[in-house]
Amino acid sequence: MKLLFISLGCDKNLVDAEKMLGLIEDEHFEICDDEAEADIIVINTCCFIADAKEESVNTILEMAEYKHNGNLKALIVTGCLSQRYQKDILDEIPEVDAVLGTNSYDDIIKAIDKALKKEKYLQFKELKGIPEVRSKRILTTGGHYAHLKIAEGCDKNCTYCIIPSLRGSYRSVPMEDVIAEAEALVADGAKEIILVAQETTLYGVDLYGRKSLGLLLDKLNEIPGLVWIKIQYCYPEEIDDDLIAAIKRNDKVCHYLDLPIQHCSDDILRRMARRTNKADIVEKVKKLREEIPDICLRTTLICGFPGETDENHDELMRFINEMEFDRLGCFAYSAEEDTPAFSFPNQVDEEKKKDWVDDVMVLQQEISCDINEKFIGKEMWAMIEGKVADENAYVARTYRDAPGVDGLVFVNTDEMLVTGDFVKVKITAAFEYDLMGELV
Repeated sequence: MKLLFISLGCDKNLVDAEKMLGLIEDEHFEICDDEAEADIIVINTCCFIADAKEESVNTILEMAEYKHNGNLKALIVTGCLSQRYQKDILDEIPEVDAVLGTNSYDDIIKAIDKALKKEKYLQFKELKGIPEVRSKRILTTGGHYAHLKIAEGCDKNCTYCIIPSLRGSYRSVPMEDVIAEAEALVADGAKEIILVAQETTLYGVDLYGRKSLGLLLDKLNEIPGLVWIKIQYCYPEEIDDDLIAAIKRNDKVCHYLDLPIQHCSDDILRRMARRTNKADIVEKVKKLREEIPDICLRTTLICGFPGETDENHDELMRFINEMEFDRLGCFAYSAEEDTPAFSFPNQVDEEKKKDWVDDVMVLQQEISCDINEKFIGKEMWAMIEGKVADENAYVARTYRDAPGVDGLVFVNTDEMLVTGDFVKVKITAAFEYDLMGELV
């Protein structure tokens, strides 16, 4: 039977999807990419913010139509939207046959079997522990890089965030399991491993009584064939001297960190229940740049949090201009039910949120362009991602670029290159987000 798998949302969700695909392949279903031909469709959903929720619902409704005008016999919904709305999905969309929660993806084969027998199936395991999936992950990234989820859940309980109720409390993957999965990914061709979790910096606290990300980096660094290790989702208040030292001493660890700070105003950070303040953020960024001068820092901001004022926004703009983050993303605040901030007073007008986001991104474009121009004439190692159609050029990434969120390097060459190759590139031109170069 033909099966179509759709994964929405973040790279952490993608790891769950790839584990489900491994289980599915073990059962010898034929994976296809045409919904009109699919006998089975699995949708791994997201609902972190309103736009993600809307995309998930629309995708389910669109795929449900193939129950009436296609080959579709089984429609299964998994992931965060499933966890949040559970039985409501079956009640509101009768074409859906099975719904699995975020900690139940290891039951995907049972869900498919039940659905094909025309039996409705719901499975929502307690949000404790982590499903053990021993099947080989099926990478959807091309195989030359892979995301590696080192923990599940979150204990921060920021007032705007629904994740703790959808994913549970923080729980680390045992180090031996992380190492074994990384070794398997590299054996299958992955040259870059990107560490992800709701928060990577607290890795190991629940299992080993102390933060152990530095030790994990030491062990990953020993894996033959692995070239790059990137770290994402590092809360700035949890970045300590041990982690900085581990980044410095391990040559495979890219000088790249993703620090989601959300805002700079102490008043807003307090109402967000963030566990840091502006002065500490500034100090942490300063220390990182002093200790690791070539580090690339990415951050994420929220505009329009309840009670945010024009003065708060102006303060944020000055902060961005002063800090000059290498990479920066910005989102309008999304009021999510079942979060404390949903009922906060002084909700910000949607149009103002959008205007503020636009302000931030226009400023960041200027900063990013200025930073990129400093690389003209420099030589950098880059990983080939693919060829530009009908041109003698390739798309690549440097250590400063995480896939899907950061910039690219366009490499002009007549040579034949292969995805996953590492090449040295001399930068010849710079744009707002991307670079252009030639082979050295």
